[in-house]
Amino acid sequence: MKRMHIHVSVDDLSKSIAFYNHLFNAVPAVVKPDYAKWMLDDPRVNFAISQRGSKAGLDHLGIQVDSEEELDEIRQRLQDADLSLLTQSGTTCCYAKSDKHWVQDPSGIAWESYHTLDSAPTFNDSAEPHADQACCAPTAETITFVTRKNGGCK
Repeated sequence: MKRMHIHVSVDDLSKSIAFYNHLFNAVPAVVKPDYAKWMLDDPRVNFAISQRGSKAGLDHLGIQVDSEEELDEIRQRLQDADLSLLTQSGTTCCYAKSDKHWVQDPSGIAWESYHTLDSAPTFNDSAEPHADQACCAPTAETITFVTRKNGGCK
């Protein structure tokens, strides 16, 4: 089963957690000093926020899947759409290890499709757990460069 993923960069984590607790009528499933994540069933969404030095606002959108087969299905659809695609296997991002594919929509918004493999003790496998580094969404230039370098779709 698929779950929508939304990640928002925030200016004040504790105020934002309080706001979203009220909005969703739920508490986060994961809370770190710089990050929080709600795994909601109504609506079915993985909603995450972080305070990592990025400009406040939408960081990226995504689709979380439960299996490698579902992830492969989405990868094939993205390739059929002739989009530049960046594939990462066993990567660590936002306190989780995942296999994923990144694309940019026509407006430049980063989209990830991913299958979570395990949790991670630090943000992006950083030696400094609370270092001031943004979330792991790649830039459009990175996706295009890596895709062309590896001979993938353009």
